[in-house]
Amino acid sequence: MERITVTLDTDLLERLDAMLAERRYASRSEALRDILREHFSRAPAASAEDAACVASLTYVYDHHTRDLAARLADAQHHRHDLTVATMHVHLDAEACLEVALLKGAAADVRAFADSVTSQRGVRFGHLHVVPAVIHSHGPDGAPHVHA
Repeated sequence: MERITVTLDTDLLERLDAMLAERRYASRSEALRDILREHFSRAPAASAEDAACVASLTYVYDHHTRDLAARLADAQHHRHDLTVATMHVHLDAEACLEVALLKGAAADVRAFADSVTSQRGVRFGHLHVVPAVIHSHGPDGAPHVHA
């Protein structure tokens, strides 16, 4: 392990220390290692369009927007090969939250997410992509994904 020195402005250091307290990190070093691991774990999925990934797509939408719920369901049915599971939550009288767990090529996952979050009536959308390795083992040799 290497020791380094990092210079941060006061505001950024205060925010880092608040995160340490909130998440109960033992040290700044542990927090910075986690931040860097998260950043670098996303980099391969962001750069390699054909790379396998798993992802969560979170979005909030107005269920009163005409035909939006049906269009969102149709999008998931159309790309059933990407959608592993979906959770639907009623936030209030107008807004719904959905979280879709996805698996596939990064470009396909990103295109699906864009098609969902660009729908009129979707208020917020965020895609979190995690690189995955597809390999096979066992007697049948069937490929599967490990994140």
